Amino acid sequence: MKKTTFVMTILLIGALLTGCAQQAAETPASEAPAAAEESVEEAAAEEASSEEAAAAELEAEADSAEETAAETEASAEETVVRVGSLQGPTTMGIVSLRKTSENGEAKQPYEFIMSAQPAEIASAIATGDLDIALLPANLAATLYQKTNGGVKAIDLNTLGVLYCVTGDETVSSVEDLAGRTVLTTGQGATPEYALRYLLSQYEIEDCEPEFKSEATEVAALLKEDPTQIAILPQPFVTAAIAQNEALSVAFSLQEAWDALADGSRLVTGVTIVRTDFLNEHPEAVETFLEEHAASVEMTTTDPDAVAELIAEYGIIEKAPVAKKALPACNIVCITGEEMHTALEGYLTTLYELNPEAVGGDLPAEDFYMK
Repeated sequence: MKKTTFVMTILLIGALLTGCAQQAAETPASEAPAAAEESVEEAAAEEASSEEAAAAELEAEADSAEETAAETEASAEETVVRVGSLQGPTTMGIVSLRKTSENGEAKQPYEFIMSAQPAEIASAIATGDLDIALLPANLAATLYQKTNGGVKAIDLNTLGVLYCVTGDETVSSVEDLAGRTVLTTGQGATPEYALRYLLSQYEIEDCEPEFKSEATEVAALLKEDPTQIAILPQPFVTAAIAQNEALSVAFSLQEAWDALADGSRLVTGVTIVRTDFLNEHPEAVETFLEEHAASVEMTTTDPDAVAELIAEYGIIEKAPVAKKALPACNIVCITGEEMHTALEGYLTTLYELNPEAVGGDLPAEDFYMK
């Protein structure tokens, strides 16, 4: 009996130990999937958090870039470019740009002034009241000397616009000016120097220029006496002939110049910019050049519209006369090396004729914007 009880006790203890072992073995197995699942969830959460942070960072960078671009654009819009030009072909070439600006359609804001006196425009750019000016080539060079390099040439805006006008049919060339008096404007400027250069090259020593203050005064004198001989710029040539059928163009000074075949070109108008303005706002200057070129192109692609604007701005009274004058005005927008070569050759010609014509010395290389 005692033996049987002992055996039963041993079996019961064994059963209990087996059950505990099984429970101990089953517990890690049942908890492992939960632990593994929890670990995966944590890793996924961490990855999602990292992705959200990266996305937030990229969004912040994009916002910053947009803000910077907006600030740059706002800064460019705030730069008002002040442009001065003369009452003649230089302004005729920018009337389309001027109108576009007034309509709020230009790429940047502008302010325009126009004067009949080159000295007025030159003075305004020297004092910083203008940023860009369209002036006679020799005056631009003189201004460079007087401001110690304070201006740079950025394009040529007009080539030869000077013509000999008369009702005297015996005059058809430079040689025919021998022994004659010639009415002209521009003493100390392009008209005088161009005429004197041609007279010297064609060896005419007894022609006397008689200077008047404005082209309108010369045109009035021709109207009174068509037999007089005058050197006039366009568009005043066309206007004078329209008012008096007895007048006609005897010859073009540009053609007489080109016939010399000495490598130089007759350059009438140059566009200059203040050096400080160029350094501070190079993008504004580049934009002006783009819009200047587009405005010049309009003089040939849509002369009717341009002629209307020329009349509107008071450069020429009547649009039909303006349209007729446009092809003879040689309006251009020449930049870079072509500008450099043509302008330097012209200024060298003037310097050899009279150093004071270009301010006493030729401009250095930094005068020409590359």
